[in-house]
Amino acid sequence: MANIRYKGFNTIKLPITFDGSRGGDGLHDALDELCSRAEKSVDDGYNYIILTDRESDDNNVAMPSLLAVSAVHHYLISVGKRVQTALIVESGDIREVMHAALLLGYGASALCPYMTYAILDDIVKNGKIQENYGTAEANYIKAVKKGLFKIMAKMGISTIRSYRGAKIFESIGLSESLLNTYFGTETSTIGGIGLETIAKDAIAMHNDSIEAREKKTETPLPTLGQFHWRKDGIQHAWNPETIATLQLATRTGNYDTFKKYTAFADKKEKPIFIRDFFDFKRRPIPIEKVEPVEKIVKHFVTGAMSFGALSKEAHEALALAMNKLGARSNTGEGGEDEDRFHSTFDGISLNSKTKQVASGRFGVTTEYLTNAEEIQIKVAQGAKPGEGGQLPGFKVDEIIAKTRHSIPGISLISPPPHHDIYSIEDLKQLIFDLKNVNPHAAISVKLVAESGVGTIAAGVVKAKADLVVISGAEGGTGASPASSMRFAGISPEIGLSETQQTLVKNGLRSLVRLQVDGQLKTGRDVIMMALLGAEEFSFGTSVLITLGCVMMRKCNKNTCPMGVATQDPKLRAHFRGSYKYVVNYFTFLAQEIREYLAEMGYTSLNDIVGHTELLVPLATDDAKLSTLDFTRLLHKETGDSSMYCTKSQEHDLEGILDKQIIKGSKKAIETNGEVDLDFAIKNTDRAVGTMLSGYIEKYKSDLREKGNNKVVEPTINVKFKGAAGQSS
Repeated sequence: MANIRYKGFNTIKLPITFDGSRGGDGLHDALDELCSRAEKSVDDGYNYIILTDRESDDNNVAMPSLLAVSAVHHYLISVGKRVQTALIVESGDIREVMHAALLLGYGASALCPYMTYAILDDIVKNGKIQENYGTAEANYIKAVKKGLFKIMAKMGISTIRSYRGAKIFESIGLSESLLNTYFGTETSTIGGIGLETIAKDAIAMHNDSIEAREKKTETPLPTLGQFHWRKDGIQHAWNPETIATLQLATRTGNYDTFKKYTAFADKKEKPIFIRDFFDFKRRPIPIEKVEPVEKIVKHFVTGAMSFGALSKEAHEALALAMNKLGARSNTGEGGEDEDRFHSTFDGISLNSKTKQVASGRFGVTTEYLTNAEEIQIKVAQGAKPGEGGQLPGFKVDEIIAKTRHSIPGISLISPPPHHDIYSIEDLKQLIFDLKNVNPHAAISVKLVAESGVGTIAAGVVKAKADLVVISGAEGGTGASPASSMRFAGISPEIGLSETQQTLVKNGLRSLVRLQVDGQLKTGRDVIMMALLGAEEFSFGTSVLITLGCVMMRKCNKNTCPMGVATQDPKLRAHFRGSYKYVVNYFTFLAQEIREYLAEMGYTSLNDIVGHTELLVPLATDDAKLSTLDFTRLLHKETGDSSMYCTKSQEHDLEGILDKQIIKGSKKAIETNGEVDLDFAIKNTDRAVGTMLSGYIEKYKSDLREKGNNKVVEPTINVKFKGAAGQSS
């Protein structure tokens, strides 16, 4: 390889190729040689090492650039020589934002995506875009930089120096030995492929390129349909068949059609989700012994989809459906129109029982909080972890702005919460604050599926949360850039299983309800998640499809043709959904779950929660899939705890100073009078005044419930002596 000397800096190019005729052995030996040559290059005084796959030819196959740079980076660290040189990656496999993020995250100092530049040059020369090459290249670099900034921001990292080599990724489907040897990672959650399979894939792609060259035919690359379903593309769980059948079933109220839908959804050419790898043990009993549909539907909730992201009609339809069933809908982080708290339609309340909050959330008022049965703290979201809500300005009309206490036309992007930058102590205080303002509401915390989430969940339960949500990477929002959703988060099954095991082991499981979300569609999905530890199940995309969504994936564009995810009055007029369709969906779902429970030999859904011994891995003849190891996932922990929630948390509200203040203020509140009070205060008196505010708002709310719109404006003068605690 050519060596370059430039202004005192020495540069050497090292090939990242291997002998294709030797398969995995060739790749292994090539990596060993690459690492040795890199070390020698540092010893020889080279300041820059360029890892390049340009030298690939008929016999030498390009190895994945990520594998190469990570191997060299970690090897040089192990011999204490990494800081003496920069690693530059020159590769044809660098295209997307995530490719750049991974390479930088595993040690690359700089990147040269030469194939992308060549494609841009070809596009410009063929007149497929109007810009010249310089502009096209600058735009590409700008787009990648913007994506990298967003990924770094989600992790709370502000400099590329901190991000480089930080390995802030979780590897799914790679073997433990591969991760240990080349990626500096000790464990692999579910195992996976090794060097042999990686070599086979690289050789197959290499041979395809040689074959195309010899045929001298220009074959366009296949459209895989990563973002939108394509007839000859990759599998999508939501496809024309499943969407149309579900809508037909729920509109006609036909259970047989619903069973056709679940058959389509559950039967896949290859597994898409981890739950697709399992079946369950059967010991049939009569279905009459199984708990009724009315009890099972209480385990269902709809996900946090905000008013603003959804149209008024869609958002209210979800509230009506869940209230009709006696279950819970979620406001999302956009607040809720106060008129809905005490309004009804068809005799059903329009009030969403679950109200979402966190720092910087929109539309959160005392009235909002006191009209909740559950208050949900959004620490993170599975489909875009580390990212706050994102509502484009053109979706913020006057009503949305009023609800969110903002200004029309202003983009509403809330702060990016994340486990790693959220203190358990802060969370405990926030839970205490919310419990003070509404002592009757359950407090839930939404976490994202990741390895280590079990430890976080244990802290959350000790912080007195009543409910923990494990949110998976599947599903998610259409209000976020594509690069923020692909490769973000991991499967809910992994996070759920770890959380269940950790809580049971630490004797905490009986104190908290465990909820899961992540593209749940069918009764089988619910059964699988229950066996892994969930007793509540959150549905998002499926209920929107029931209301008319056709998966255009244009939610953030305000152009939803079905009136589901738009604020455009003309498009909202197209909305043909009804809360009755959602009621049908959940009723059918509960009936299917009853059938599965009867097959399994259990009389209630709670009876199977956490019983992973009932799961049976399915056999597969796929070489890659057969490398997966579900031992950790299916481990059943034993401890001094129930497998599901059987107790209530103690929220320490008995000695609250506000109770004395309320007692002394009660007459003034009821008569709009004035009262002067004196109290000693100490630093264990936290959130003083919060329960009083909630009490006054609840009193006003009860009056409105009875049709009395009396103005309640008491004057309460309280003089404290001492030092107050947190939030006071």
